[in-house]
This record gives sequence, structure tokens and C-alpha cells, in this order.
Amino acid sequence: MRGTASSPPFYCKELVIVRQNAEQLQSFLKGGVHVNSKKKGMSLLGKQRAAGWTFLAPATIMIAIMSFYPMIRAFIISLQTGAGANMRFADPIFSNYKRILADKVFQQSIVNTFLYLIIQVPIMLILAILLAQLLNNKDLKFKGFFRTCVFLPCATSLVSYSLIFRSMFATDGLINSILIKLGILSTGYNFLGNSASAKIVIILALIWRWTGYNMVFYLAGLQNIEYSVYEAAKIDGANGWKTFWKITVPLLMPTIVMTVIMSINGTLQLFDESVNLTQGGPAYSTMTMSHYIYNNAFGQGVGKFGYASAMSFFIFILVAILSAISMKVGDNRD
Repeated sequence: MRGTASSPPFYCKELVIVRQNAEQLQSFLKGGVHVNSKKKGMSLLGKQRAAGWTFLAPATIMIAIMSFYPMIRAFIISLQTGAGANMRFADPIFSNYKRILADKVFQQSIVNTFLYLIIQVPIMLILAILLAQLLNNKDLKFKGFFRTCVFLPCATSLVSYSLIFRSMFATDGLINSILIKLGILSTGYNFLGNSASAKIVIILALIWRWTGYNMVFYLAGLQNIEYSVYEAAKIDGANGWKTFWKITVPLLMPTIVMTVIMSINGTLQLFDESVNLTQGGPAYSTMTMSHYIYNNAFGQGVGKFGYASAMSFFIFILVAILSAISMKVGDNRD
């Protein structure tokens, strides 16, 4: 009848119900209110998210305070000159970074550090993998004893082992005594006074100190590989060399990438060996970047904190770039 409101068709009511249900489902998936809009409060998913952030918040705050804030503060200091309370922004602002390009001693320290990195890291990691492979043999007796012996150098203090190597390679040290008794040398050789031999001593010390440390990671990775995989490869006719390259290395690749990144980071920050073994000599030929940064900040009377911070950020950028390359190369996922 005209003038009276007719009731909506049945299918319109169904559309309204479907739309309400869709809106409630969308609200539930977003972690909003309950499906019943009359009851206000967080959904189960929302409560789980809130609980997660509650547990993560303290660690996140601590990381921000203890890590990110010092990095930001160091970058600000790298733009300044002066000492102590007289620090002021440089003019031009990036003069400390420009100074790095003209600093011959720092350039020499970069060359020295990368020389240690290129030679020592591959040798150390290869030895660590081979030792882990040998010590993972299920038929080997006294495995615990041998594993402890290989790992023990890592338990020694950085300063202590540097001083031990310094005494061993001294002119009247153990190495010279053995070489003289064998007739190889007639008099003591100054290993630490020669540029090439001093670098070799540092590389040997690093390999001795850190091989066992990386071996532990590889050993843990190998123990997660089932022996049945190797037995199947042996049944298929694969020899030990092919098994190592086709099975062991691919399955250890995540561990290898991790140890490569850790070794790069550690070598670029090398300090104790340069200070305690050779004191950076002779003529800066063995000085590392961290050693030179320390000398500028604390070891030369007036601290050049701005310039030292700029060099520290240079190392930070190098570590980030090399770590990104290592992760990219080692990531075999499609």
C-alpha cells in the first residue's frame, strides 16, 4: 500500500548478516575486539601479541641503550674536533673522515689488517673443519680428551698467549734455541724485529688461538648430521673426498657462514696481538686498525676522540659490507 513502509526482502537481511560476519572476522584477524561487538576487550591473538611485546620490550630497550645509542653518540663525536670538554663540531663537518684518506699510518694499518684477514682466516677455518671432521669419527677413542686439547688455547687470556708467543719467538727464545740446535741457524734471529717474520708470528698466534674455537661450532654442526647420510653415500660409491664436498660442506654451510662473519669481525678489530706481540712495529708494519685507533684516543697524550671515532665508524662500515657479502654468497636458498 502507498504510504506504508514495506518490509525488506529476505535476501537483503541475509546480505546484512553476511556483511556483519565479514566485518567481525576481519576485526578478529587484525587482533581487535571480540566477534561479539558488545563485549569489549582484546582477542586471543591480541593478548598473545601483547604478551610477546611485554617480554621483548626489556631486551629491546637494553639493546637500544647499550648498543644503538653508543653508535649514534660515536658518530656525533666523529664529526667533532678538540679534546675533553672542548669538543666542537668540525669545519668542514666531515674533516675527520677526509683526514682518513690522507693518513698514511692508518692506510698501512688497513693493509696489515687485511693481510691478516686474507691469510689467517681461510687457513684457520679449513683447519677447524678438518679437525672437527676427524674428531667426529664415532670409532675414535679418547675423543673428549682430543677435543679438550684442541679447544684449550681458546681458554687462555689474549694478553697471556700474546706474551707467550713473544717469549717463544724472542732472540733467545724457544724457537731460536731449537733452530740453533738443529743447525738451521747459527745465531738467534730477531723474528719480531723483521716486518715479514713479525707478521708471520702474528698469523701463527691467531691460528693457534682461534682454530679450536671455530672447531667447536663445526663439531656441533657435524653432530646434527645423521650417520645414515654418510652410510648411504658410501653405499652409492662416494669416497671420503666426494662425501666431504657433496655432503658435509653443504650441510655445514650455515655454520660456515656464521664463522666466516665472526672471523671477519674479529680480525678487523684485532688489537691484543698487535699491542702485546710487536707493539705495532717495526715502523708500523704490523699495526692493526684498532691498535692505531687506541693510540689516537688514549696512547698519545691528548686524546683525539673525534678522529678515533671516525676511524671506528670506518671499521664498522667495512665489517657491515664484508658481512653482507658473506651472507649473500653463503645463502643457497632459492
